[in-house]
Amino acid sequence: MIKKIDDMLSTYRIENSEIAKMNLDNLSNIGKGIHISRKYLQELRVVLRSGDFKDKLNEVRFFKEQKPYIHGRLKFYVKLYNFFTHRPLGSIKSQHFYIDSEINKLQAYYQKNIDFVKYYRENSTVLDEFYFVRGNDTLHLISDTSHFYTDSEFSTSHDNAVAKIIAYDLLLAFYIEELNALEIDKKSSSKSIRKLFKLPNLDWTGNKIDAIELIYALQNNGSINKGTADIKEMAAAFEQIFSIDLGNYYHAFVELKAR
Repeated sequence: MIKKIDDMLSTYRIENSEIAKMNLDNLSNIGKGIHISRKYLQELRVVLRSGDFKDKLNEVRFFKEQKPYIHGRLKFYVKLYNFFTHRPLGSIKSQHFYIDSEINKLQAYYQKNIDFVKYYRENSTVLDEFYFVRGNDTLHLISDTSHFYTDSEFSTSHDNAVAKIIAYDLLLAFYIEELNALEIDKKSSSKSIRKLFKLPNLDWTGNKIDAIELIYALQNNGSINKGTADIKEMAAAFEQIFSIDLGNYYHAFVELKAR
């Protein structure tokens, strides 16, 4: 049984590496990742039912490393699918905000489960027989109560937690790449607009709050579109023309008025 599992993991790694090389902005490619991960996870379940581990060390290895390797990637692909189906089609700023909010969710999970995350990242083993041996869980060590609804033959109290950490680490790396790509798009977009309108290279070198105050002043006295121009549109145009990120300009202006 051990050799069968090792061979399956080896084959899965090869197939998954091919998918990882694909463009994961494509939902079809993400679907392939979901498909093969589910397939191999089910095959692991069948193999486990056909035999048993020689000792606890092999059982711990299976539930701490082998099953989560596939299960974590399944979670990653499913989360990625949800990410792209809900991603806004608007401005770079709205996409930036969306990705930041997704990163905050991951950080919240890490923080909520900081003790186990540290245990896993430090390769600790002292509690392995409680975390990764079936039927040996201890109630006060369980933080995720969904464990009680899972298949007791194919899960332990913490193998799902390891899969989540693996998935979230992959997601975090992906989100950071997406943010970097947005920054590149923002710069190239700014250059394209300047080129399109034959604008000179004008960079805002003053304080950000001065730019925000100027935008609100122009809107307030009706200088743009007779006062009907939207602050968001004006701020976006200002950012593109003068190559500046105004950040949360509404909040900054509220603070300015308060002062």
